[in-house]
This record gives sequence, structure tokens and C-alpha cells, in this order.
Amino acid sequence: MKKEKLTLPDFLRIKEFGAVVGVIVFLVLFSFLSNRFLTAENVFNTLTMAAELGIISIGVAMLIISGEFDLSVGSVFAVAPMIFATMVNAGYNPYLSLVVSLTVCAGIGLVNGTVTLKTGIPSFITTLGMMMFWRGILLAVTGGFPIILSRKVSMLQYLGGRVYGGLRYSAIWFLVLGFVFWIVLEKTRFGNWVFATGGNLGAARALGIGTTRVKLVNFIFSSVLAGFAGLTTFARFTLVDPTFGQELELEAIASAVMGGTLLTGGYGSVIGACIGAFMISMVRNGLVLAGAPAYWYRAFIGVILIVAAVINARIRKKVAG
Repeated sequence: MKKEKLTLPDFLRIKEFGAVVGVIVFLVLFSFLSNRFLTAENVFNTLTMAAELGIISIGVAMLIISGEFDLSVGSVFAVAPMIFATMVNAGYNPYLSLVVSLTVCAGIGLVNGTVTLKTGIPSFITTLGMMMFWRGILLAVTGGFPIILSRKVSMLQYLGGRVYGGLRYSAIWFLVLGFVFWIVLEKTRFGNWVFATGGNLGAARALGIGTTRVKLVNFIFSSVLAGFAGLTTFARFTLVDPTFGQELELEAIASAVMGGTLLTGGYGSVIGACIGAFMISMVRNGLVLAGAPAYWYRAFIGVILIVAAVINARIRKKVAG
């Protein structure tokens, strides 16, 4: 019995195909531009750089697949470490501070989802307002100055401390969370509900799926993961600036799109979003090593995002047609 050969359309059906190709292309490009790019130290550094963005991108991808957006993740990224640092400096137990900060993030996600789903306001508008609200609160409370941790907290080692060389625990968390949410999205009933809710809301409701609950859970996931990502960054520097996380929401959406997630919902991949985040970090790191001016980074990412969106749309049409 002959084995069937995989054809190009078969590969195109793999959601992460475009992101993997992109990583390979940039891997080859930057390895030619800099002989330091493929060193173990630099690979670990790139993975660590990708960790914070990647953790956020996981939640953002889940939410986009279910048919909603979250533009508040950049602000929530700063809210969690701000609460943590303030409580620890006031003498509270670090573990309690961690739980409280993530609980507040869950509350923000709950508010985002409730306002969006109960009022019918587009999530783009709701979370844009929350992004501005929380950023304003952070700036007002701190006066625009950073908060520095006043005492050593050993548990932070396991959030963002160094494991080996340039590899940090934040990268380990990134890989673990990516795997866990891949299982949730691809291997569980809840994952099927997420795809159904984002793909065809009316049909999902007709099948008895609690679409409101599915979206609400994903809003909470998005905020909690953003807050956790902020804490891993805080663990590295032990200070938090009220401007932490600005524009991260856009990079997280870009990571999801580069990883094959459609902004229309119903189609996407957690692993693809993780690869997209790694690609963005690889481009940032590669441009620096190649000696390119820092301000070229965003222009480069903008072009990649547009190209990725166009290619993904064409691939979807080709596979469907």
C-alpha cells in the first residue's frame, strides 16, 4: 500500500505554516548579516525577549479566535506589577501580592467582557477605553515615576530569573503556557466552542453553546496572561514604570495575525501566535545585531504584518476554493 505524499495544499492547511516559513527566512537572513545571531546565548536572549510578548499573544489569539479584541492588555501588563510592587513595599506577603495582582487582572477581563457582551459595544471600543483608563490611573497614582521594589523577593527568581546563560524562567513559562493553551484550544471541548463561537455565532448558539460564557472566559484569560507577562518582566528589573507595555497590544495582535489567526474570528492557532511573537523578537534582535537603526524596527514589523495578512487571506481562499 503506497503512502500518500503531502502536497502544497496539505501544507497550506497547517495554520502555523506561514509563521514557520517566516521564521526560517529571517533565520537565514540575519545569520548572514551577523555571525552572532545563531549563538546559543543570542538564541536564549531572543526567546526571553519573545516570552513577555508571547504570553500576552496567547490570550489575545484565544480572544480573537472567539470573535473579540482586547486592546487593554498593554495597560494590564503594567497594572499587575504595579499592584505587586506597591503591596510588597507596604509589607504584604509576596505570594498574597501575586494572587491579588492577578485577581485584579481577572477582574479587569471580567469587566471588559461584561461591558462588551451586555451592552453590545464592540470590544475594540470597550477595551480601547479600558486601555486609556488604566494607563491614566497608573500615571496619576505614580505621578509618572517608576516604583522600585524596596526589598529582595526570592520568588521573583522563578518568574523572570536566570536559568542558564541568557535563558530565563519567563521563557520557560512562555513555552509551558503555550503548550497548555494549545491543548485547551485544539484538544478540548472548550476549544471547539471557541472556534464555533468565532466562526459562526448564530450557529454556535443554535447548537446550545454558551457563547457569552466562552467569550467572557477568553476576556479573563487575556487579562490574566497580560498581567502575568508584566510580572515576569518586573521580576527581571524589580521596578515598574507606569508606561510599561505601551503598544504591546498592537504587537500581540500582530503576533497572532502573523501566526495565522484571522481577525474575523473562527480560525487561528495558539502555537502560531507564539511563533509570531518569536518572529517579532527575532526581527528586533536581528536588526540590532545587523547594525540597523532602532527606529527601523516598527517599520519592518508593519510591512511584515501587512504581508502576513495578505498571504493568510490568499491561503485561506486557495484552501477553501
